[in-house]
Amino acid sequence: MDAIAKGVRRTKSHLAGRLEFASRVALGMHRGRSLDVVVSADLEDAQWPDLVRPDRFAAANIVLELIDGFCEPDLPLPDVYALLTGALSAISRSEAPMELLPRFQLRLLEALGLAPPLETCVRCGKSIASSGAWLDPEQGGFACDACRVAWREVLVLSAEDMRNVRALAAPASGKVKAAVHAQKTSAAAIEILVNHHLGRRTKAASQAPELLGGLQ
Repeated sequence: MDAIAKGVRRTKSHLAGRLEFASRVALGMHRGRSLDVVVSADLEDAQWPDLVRPDRFAAANIVLELIDGFCEPDLPLPDVYALLTGALSAISRSEAPMELLPRFQLRLLEALGLAPPLETCVRCGKSIASSGAWLDPEQGGFACDACRVAWREVLVLSAEDMRNVRALAAPASGKVKAAVHAQKTSAAAIEILVNHHLGRRTKAASQAPELLGGLQ
C-alpha cells in the first residue's frame, strides 16, 4: 500500500519512531485523493534496532525490494506477508544474514506460483532427481544435459548443487531458517532465476556486492 504520513519528520510528531524501516505497525488511515493519509500508528514489532548493522540492513533491503517488485499494490497476500515477517525476524538475529537470501528467494517464488520444478527437466520433463542440471532462466527452471543449448553459455549445477537447491526449497511453514547453507553455485542460480522473473537485479544487491561475498 502507498500512503503518506504528514509531519512525521517533526520532532514532536506522534508518528515519529513508529514508522521506522521494517517496523510492523497497525495503521489508522484516511482515504486521500491520490494517497491514503496515515493518522495513527500502533507499533507491534520493531526490527530497526537489530537491523542497523550493515549486512543485516542490506539483506533486509533486498528482501523488501523483492517483495515490492513482485507484489501488486493493494493486493492482500497473507502467505507472502508471513514469509516477509519471518525473513525480517530471522535477518535481525542472524550473524550471517546474506546466507538467508537464497532460501527466502525460493520461498518467495513458490508463494507467487513461480517456483522452478526441481525434480524434472523444465524442457523435456525427464527426471533430474539424481543428476546435475543447467540453469535455463528463460524457461523458469533447470534442464537436463540432453536439452542443453550448444551455442549458449549456461550456468551448470552438479548433482550436489541441485541437492543443495532442493534442501533450500524444502518447506518450513513459511519461515526462513539458516540451517541449510547455500553453496556458491546454488545461490548464483537462484539469484539469476529471481532476477529473470523480476526483470532486473535489485538495487540493494547491486549496491552491496562486498556484503554478498561468497554468494556472488
